[in-house]
Amino acid sequence: MNLFLFTPYLVFIGTVAIIMGVFWFLRFTRRGRRTPLTRQLLRMPGESLRLKIDDLDDDFSSYFVIAASSPMLFFSLYLVFALSRKATTFSIILLSIASIVVFFVILRNMWTIAKERTALRLGLDCELDVGQELNQLMLEGCRVYHDFPADKFNIDHVVIGPKGVFAVETKGRAKSDKRGGVEEAKVMFDGEKLNFPGWSEKEPLDQAKRQARWLSQWLSSAVGETVSVKPVLALPGWYIDRKKPSDLLIFNGKNPEFLLKWTSNSGLSESLVKRISHQLEQRCRDIEPTAYSKKK
Repeated sequence: MNLFLFTPYLVFIGTVAIIMGVFWFLRFTRRGRRTPLTRQLLRMPGESLRLKIDDLDDDFSSYFVIAASSPMLFFSLYLVFALSRKATTFSIILLSIASIVVFFVILRNMWTIAKERTALRLGLDCELDVGQELNQLMLEGCRVYHDFPADKFNIDHVVIGPKGVFAVETKGRAKSDKRGGVEEAKVMFDGEKLNFPGWSEKEPLDQAKRQARWLSQWLSSAVGETVSVKPVLALPGWYIDRKKPSDLLIFNGKNPEFLLKWTSNSGLSESLVKRISHQLEQRCRDIEPTAYSKKK
């Protein structure tokens, strides 16, 4: 009887011991080794989103473990009460209500995390797609940096080409699954806002312009020479119908070679390109190698 009473505690202690043993083994295997890399890595497309997704994955896993173990925990408490003959109708009802409330809160948090993670994954997919397309411009002599860390925000992509500097903001927007043809995949730009099928947006345009202005001011201060930055908005997978011209460039993420042909800028000298690239790389090369990493 006494052994049966302490069974839930023995299971819990054994589980904790196994987990601690695994962590100790992983830590032991890293001793005496270090990474061969001697510098930090450049940021990849969607680096900030990837880190956010990793955090949400950790939160979701934690809630999942709690949700999976909570029935056993409450049942173990019930057994303890029952076998110790301290269980009453009131305590059983209270324990049942507590278990239902805890389980409901956990499921609600998991649902919220799942929705946010889906939106972030769409954004990450789109940033990777646009980033891979922009990387092709390096074959034409351009320099491309991703997920540039600014002041409390990130610029998705920065391109330095023969014609100037471009700040590219990527927005991932899901399409309708009705398969209505071109009209379901078309966004009309009237010079002031983006008109998607069923909704309109203006903030992505303003955001792209704000980021380009900030980057222009920062680079001008950093290199000691005026640097103009052209705002660009990428909407991967959408057909863009431009009704009016704008000082903002918009494309669907494919064929970014048009940046090489843009003629509204006087261009950059080779010396200025190198100075700008140096400043951008200093901020973008901040990713620590993860193999054999040690806590600071």
